[in-house]
Amino acid sequence: MKKSAYIAALLLLPTAWAWPQNFTQSNLPIVLIQTNGQAIVDEPKITATMGIIDNGPGQINRPTDPPNNYTGKVGIELRGSSSQFAYEKKAYDLELRDDDGEDRDAPLLGMPRESDWALISPLNDKSLLRDVLAYKLAAQSMAWAPRTRFCEVLLNGEYMGVYVLLETIKRDRDRVDVARLTETDLAGDSLTGGYILKMDKLDNAPGGDWVSDYPPIEGGWQQTWFQMHYPKPADAAPEQRAYIEKHLDAFEDVMAAWQPNAPGKPAYEDWIDVDSWVNCLLVNELSKNIDAYRLSSYFYKDRDDNNPYLRMGPVWDFNISFGIGDYCEGQPVAGWVKDFNQYCGGDSWVIHFWWEKICRDSLFQQRVAARWKQLRGTTWTDERLRGCVDSLTGVVSQAQARNFQRWPVLGQYVWPNAYIGQTWQQEVDYLKSWLIQRAEWMDGNIETVGPSALPPYPFLWDARIFPNPITPGTQLTLEYSTGGLKSDPTFSLFDMTGRQVLTPQKLPKGQRARANFPLQILPNGTYFYKIESLGKVLKQGKLEVAR
Repeated sequence: MKKSAYIAALLLLPTAWAWPQNFTQSNLPIVLIQTNGQAIVDEPKITATMGIIDNGPGQINRPTDPPNNYTGKVGIELRGSSSQFAYEKKAYDLELRDDDGEDRDAPLLGMPRESDWALISPLNDKSLLRDVLAYKLAAQSMAWAPRTRFCEVLLNGEYMGVYVLLETIKRDRDRVDVARLTETDLAGDSLTGGYILKMDKLDNAPGGDWVSDYPPIEGGWQQTWFQMHYPKPADAAPEQRAYIEKHLDAFEDVMAAWQPNAPGKPAYEDWIDVDSWVNCLLVNELSKNIDAYRLSSYFYKDRDDNNPYLRMGPVWDFNISFGIGDYCEGQPVAGWVKDFNQYCGGDSWVIHFWWEKICRDSLFQQRVAARWKQLRGTTWTDERLRGCVDSLTGVVSQAQARNFQRWPVLGQYVWPNAYIGQTWQQEVDYLKSWLIQRAEWMDGNIETVGPSALPPYPFLWDARIFPNPITPGTQLTLEYSTGGLKSDPTFSLFDMTGRQVLTPQKLPKGQRARANFPLQILPNGTYFYKIESLGKVLKQGKLEVAR
């Protein structure tokens, strides 16, 4: 069929692809999504139609071309936690579906067949590269990391910019390769795996979650929530949930009682795949991923007769990494992310005690140092790190101009930018320079990945801010408790561009302290607040202003 005839026929269908006249071609695959007038929401997924145009390496793709990589139904919903509300450019979860609405496996853009995918939407990362770069580094050092493809997205005919299509974390022979659990796997080795678990915010848990018996910080107020990722909580038999909870409880008891550098074999070696923990640490540390170890932190266990150990990973979510974060020591080349609790111990979500303990063990430190030196001598040399960034830069160099016409954020603060380049190339150059400096800092400090030399962190706990949302002109109230602070904390408020809209307000120290002050008249929208003491962020979050 000629292209003109194809287009004419397609326009007669109930669901027709559309495209803006000023978007005529791309060297990236083009993803077309049509929702037929439905709004995409957080939950549940709505049924839409998706087509993917990919004419192959080195070929030009046009939105007028027939979809040739995929065409069919999908379930689509918004994805993300804070990013879903902070950023106008939305990310999406996709579930490929057949005509009956059932899952449909398909190999998208050269990646292995599956039904579940994600479209992530770089916005605060103005290089557009950080997530893809991190997953490439992880794939070079870990058992599995999500495969990715850059693309450009058209949603209901509207150009949405540069996106990344990637594999989600899922039990699959080509993803997290652990045994499939069925409803009849209730005893013996079949009950022992596979399971995929994570530590994350509670609002990211679809049920099937439970609280650790141990606080993440000794004497702290925070809790760690374990969540079932596979099997889905609704699909897990009571015996399966009981087994994995009991197994994790027993591991925690061992870790809590064990003392680093005790004589003999470390107790954790009977429970974990140490190499997977080492590799996970190195990927998160090289990228200085602020959310590492505490949010979207996955680990998994296969059947005992396959592999009885808890394996750390896969890694996930790097939009605040590689020197982009302006809080919790995210920008400096120096320092360990594993020490997050030392300089951001007032955050609601901190690193569980496992990592602090294992990093104090000299044998674990030696394995970390040895693996780092091996990677730096092979796949992570300065030359190869630069080459990886340069390769990704070449992939998006044409499409980035269209992306920033659609989302004109260059030269502007987008939370939590520590660096603001005036051009895309400046953003890429900053990323590449920061990465090499970070690797060189780790070269000189890898032997000291053990106990932190930082002073005890200040506490702020039981903090809540209300009302939220708040009506302009209404009195804002903060309640909290403090400990270990050498000076009174301050409260500041910023708009989405990073402009300070409320000068720092001094807050009193003490147990069950309270501060009240009226907010000036502010436009409706999303704002970010910070509570700080001596330059350290004790708590931050969003404040919604709405009439």
